[in-house]
Amino acid sequence: MEKLAGKRVLVTGADGFIGSHLVERLLDEGAEVRAFCLYNSNGNHGWLEDLDPDRLDSLDLRLGDIRDGRTVRDIVSGMDIVFHLAALIAIPYSYQAPESFVDTNVVGTLNVLEAVRDADEIRMIHTSTSEVYGTPESVPIRETHPLCGQSPYAASKIAADQFCEAYARSFETQVVTLRPFNTYGPRQSARAVIPTILGQLLSGVDEVELGSLSPQRDFTFVSDTVDGFVRMACAPLPAGSLVQLGTGQAHSIGELFDLCRDVTKSEATAIVDRQRVRPEASEVLTLLSEPALAAERLGWHPTRSLSDGLAETVKWLAPRVDGRRVTRYHR
Repeated sequence: MEKLAGKRVLVTGADGFIGSHLVERLLDEGAEVRAFCLYNSNGNHGWLEDLDPDRLDSLDLRLGDIRDGRTVRDIVSGMDIVFHLAALIAIPYSYQAPESFVDTNVVGTLNVLEAVRDADEIRMIHTSTSEVYGTPESVPIRETHPLCGQSPYAASKIAADQFCEAYARSFETQVVTLRPFNTYGPRQSARAVIPTILGQLLSGVDEVELGSLSPQRDFTFVSDTVDGFVRMACAPLPAGSLVQLGTGQAHSIGELFDLCRDVTKSEATAIVDRQRVRPEASEVLTLLSEPALAAERLGWHPTRSLSDGLAETVKWLAPRVDGRRVTRYHR
């Protein structure tokens, strides 16, 4: 979009699944991109390493930790727009290490808010998650639905979302929140449900190990989610606005498994590993969006069907499986 051409744009969590795709899209839009990646001793920039060398060289690459306030102030300085995606997202790990999720998702977001608040005329797009709704009281879910933290991960994201709303109301910080439902596609962690299923099918197993097959999810292809981020940055929304992204269609994990079998031409069967099922009161049974507000406020509509998106994901994943058993984890 022309509004982003020449803009100085920061992406936190740029080394991750959605973040790396967003960086590529922003480069296509002509933005000047600063990519903030989690520090590691190898100096690796995560999925950004998959970019063509000339594209990688065009980025202002920074390594650091979102939990460090001074570092965050430094990377925010001089920016026009901040896309805040840095977060811990693995729900199973949140049961083991909830304090880590508070430090990264809550304190990290607070660090970005403070830096944006102190700077002049910076617009911040904060990333939420549909997990904040818990099992819904009614479907489809609208932005006004009550929030319910059914996992430590969800609780940490609710807190981060509420801080963004509070800063918009208290300090007129120019922050808006985008709430994607389940995003999938190339580069997604092998622990997420779609790579878990596809990776096992592509490796040639006869049985695919999953958690519960009954939960329903609203799946959005990553390029559509990225388009929502770009539109959110350009839309004339007041501070504190919230818009969710979803297709308005939900599929059970069992239905998803059948679609994955079709696209990989596999005859494998699914088996339930009870050790991988969430605690009963923590399982979110259904996530189904009402996408009307995204259409109205952003002009956003999903363009990729689940079948087509799965086929593109298989195309990316197949050369990386190489006949081996892959990580099997359904969150």
